[in-house]
Amino acid sequence: MQAICAVSTPLSEGALSVIRISGADALTIAEKIFRRADGGKVCDMAGYTCAYGNVVGSEGIIDDAVLTVFRAPRSYTGENTAEISCHGGVYVTKKILRLCCENGARPAQRGEFTKLAFLNGKMSLTQAEAVMDVITAQDELSLRSADRIKQGELFTRTENLRQRLIKLLGALAAWADYPEDDIPELSGEQLCETLTESVETVRRLLKNYDNGMLLKKGIPTAIAGKPNVGKSTLMNLLLGYQRAIVTDIAGTTRDVIEESVQLGSVTLRLSDTAGLRGGADRIESIGIELAKKRIADSALVIAVFDGSQPPDEEDIKLAEQLKASGQRVIFLINKVDISKEDNAHLYSELCRNDARINSGIDARINAGNDARINASIDAIEISAKTGAGRERLVQRIEEMFGAAGDDDSLLFINERQKDCLDRAEKRLTAALDALSGGMTIDAVTIDLTQAAEALSELIGESVTESVIEEVFSNFCVGK
Repeated sequence: MQAICAVSTPLSEGALSVIRISGADALTIAEKIFRRADGGKVCDMAGYTCAYGNVVGSEGIIDDAVLTVFRAPRSYTGENTAEISCHGGVYVTKKILRLCCENGARPAQRGEFTKLAFLNGKMSLTQAEAVMDVITAQDELSLRSADRIKQGELFTRTENLRQRLIKLLGALAAWADYPEDDIPELSGEQLCETLTESVETVRRLLKNYDNGMLLKKGIPTAIAGKPNVGKSTLMNLLLGYQRAIVTDIAGTTRDVIEESVQLGSVTLRLSDTAGLRGGADRIESIGIELAKKRIADSALVIAVFDGSQPPDEEDIKLAEQLKASGQRVIFLINKVDISKEDNAHLYSELCRNDARINSGIDARINAGNDARINASIDAIEISAKTGAGRERLVQRIEEMFGAAGDDDSLLFINERQKDCLDRAEKRLTAALDALSGGMTIDAVTIDLTQAAEALSELIGESVTESVIEEVFSNFCVGK
């Protein structure tokens, strides 16, 4: 097979560029274009060694560089590999890459080095997919998840379950095919227990898919509230610079302002929306409709209330709508630097997820009732102007979306893996139903076989060429 080559670093000006060559002839190609300063031969170099020298073309020296050699099978791809580290200019990098092609290599396709690693048994398909997840990780949790999968944790769990099903299928086949032999029959209770445990294992892997997708891409977050409650000031506080215009004129924000920010280990895709109120003019009303749509489409809503004023009907309406929406919501009582304690208590009680609020909140507001609340109330006091309460907000976001680091919560599966696990769960559940419904062992065996096949596809033990091509088409060239 012809050797492949590619630039493995970003093709832009920098200190260094790395050109990678992999294949049976990789060292021979490197020998043709690289002259060691010590006069030695590239083909005589041991694996995991480097040599300083010059990259040489037909017109003479192109650049001085360092050549690193990795010998099969102890290389990333499992094949002989040479990496040339040269100066990071775009022109010189392209010139060296062209020289590699002129001397026998061909340009690598997207993800082809990692594809070779998979095909040569250096890693499972799930580990290969995690390589790109490491590259694209935007926050600590996504990186930790990708690293755990790259180290083989998802493969190990899936393979253990697959082997358990294969062993079970073998026992069922032996009992069914050789009734005259003294093979103990699996009891229905044993079979049901194994299937139940298998379903639970699959569901544990599936349960964090939604959170994983959100964390990888950034959590869509809408900042909502009436005009002049401090939404834009809050956005500027979270971003650390002035992105949104802040004035004391109600209705300043009329469009949706978007920006991404990392808070702790979580990345938010923030949207500062127009203030929600009735009686707005035609232009502002368009912004309010956009705000309502963005709020409805968000995975997290940060509802901001003006703690310097007591709640009014619009505050009550917003709080009740958000509590009934089923969305993740954080209630913020803003302007605590100028608010009254009574207002803070009224807002905190308003934000409680308690049906009793509906019947009595109006009366308490009108009477100025200073109702005391307990520690379970889900509201945070903050000053977007001074920054007081910011750390508590970040802590709350991490509590809602951050994984605790246990075995399951930090394994963020992708769409392909989820599809395989969905099919496995469906077939295992069908096997359980067949068993409880008194159907024959043959019916159970068919479902078990299909479940095991879905798990085999997940880890790449039995997967079509089209699936492999689709997986690696998402990679960058050079990896």
